[in-house]
Amino acid sequence: MVPTMVLVADDSRDAHRREALCGLAAAVAGRGEAPVAPAFGSPAEVTAAIRAVRGPKVVVPAFVAGGDVASAHLLSRLDLGRLGNACHTPPLGAVPSIVADLAGRLVDSGHRPGDGVVLAADGTTGTEERQVVMDVARMLSRRLGSPVQVGYLRTWAPSVFDAVDRLRRDGRDNVAVAAWRLVDGPDFELLRGLDVTALTTPLWPSELVVDTLLAQHRAAKGRLV
Repeated sequence: MVPTMVLVADDSRDAHRREALCGLAAAVAGRGEAPVAPAFGSPAEVTAAIRAVRGPKVVVPAFVAGGDVASAHLLSRLDLGRLGNACHTPPLGAVPSIVADLAGRLVDSGHRPGDGVVLAADGTTGTEERQVVMDVARMLSRRLGSPVQVGYLRTWAPSVFDAVDRLRRDGRDNVAVAAWRLVDGPDFELLRGLDVTALTTPLWPSELVVDTLLAQHRAAKGRLV
């Protein structure tokens, strides 16, 4: 029996975000590799959705590490250890193919070596997530041949706004923001208000995201009894 992939995220902040998450779940299910159950909402709603899934299941975060504080808090509040015949994966992190895709989006937007780049993360709930964000920035810098600053919208410093201002003060006329987040949402309006030359779109929709989620599911199946 193929374990069900249970996609988990907080979708309470915005209807557009909810639509994007449901579209992601439908795209993963459309591959036909595993049954997919969306579990989006509050901790109580997500817990109920997970418990409603019969048989073995793999709980997969539908967000990137450091890219969705609300969903990270939600995941930390779930008592996944008490679920029978279930396991879970970490949020998506510094996956080379996804970072390469992010670099390609910057290049397509007109980025040239020497231009300023800010990796915009939502924020983190701990040092592990912060390390993931720093790893993504380093990988992105190597691919672009340019330094990459990290800026946060929540919980950590420097802020995205401070990171952009710092690059401007350093004489960077062209500054691009690479958005480290899986789907669109209300915070994206803050990023769109920045005085920058380019802003990348969320990582989804991209088939690479679907590929990576399914790869996580395949790797986790072996941990189930």
